[in-house]
Amino acid sequence: MITLYQLEGCPYCETVDEELTSLEIPYESVWVDGLHSKRDEVKRVSGQRQVPLLVDEEYGVTMAESENILSYLECTYA
Repeated sequence: MITLYQLEGCPYCETVDEELTSLEIPYESVWVDGLHSKRDEVKRVSGQRQVPLLVDEEYGVTMAESENILSYLECTYA
């Protein structure tokens, strides 16, 4: 199961969302608050509050930074 933590209106999040859709990878979206200080769930999962954040339970991967996520998806699922 893949979970994508994202923020509405975030272009980096939208890019990852589009790539997941393009690769036809099923995933769950978790929408987070715009305020960094309110992103406690993101911090609990990854130790930081940045989005997008991808969690791939199948491979035990948790990562932020859209470019890293896109590379990971391409290498792992394309």
